Amino acid sequence: MKTMTCKQLGGACDKNFSAETFEEIAEMSKQHGMEMFQKKDSAHMAAMEEMQELMQKPEAMQQWFENKRTEFESLQESN
Repeated sequence: MKTMTCKQLGGACDKNFSAETFEEIAEMSKQHGMEMFQKKDSAHMAAMEEMQELMQKPEAMQQWFENKRTEFESLQESN
């Protein structure tokens, strides 16, 4: 099990997500983002705008995603 924060995953807060795989943690982050969007949390809305800009450049988005995967893989296992 590895842990990353919302901020580490491109978000705006220190909420922790723990999962066995990067795909699982990315999905948790996505769900959290949707919750924050529904609440209209301004900090998360700003982070989402930045991600939307990045998504306009598929190569840059792919590089960002791979960098986050590498960061996840390099983390120590948490309990």
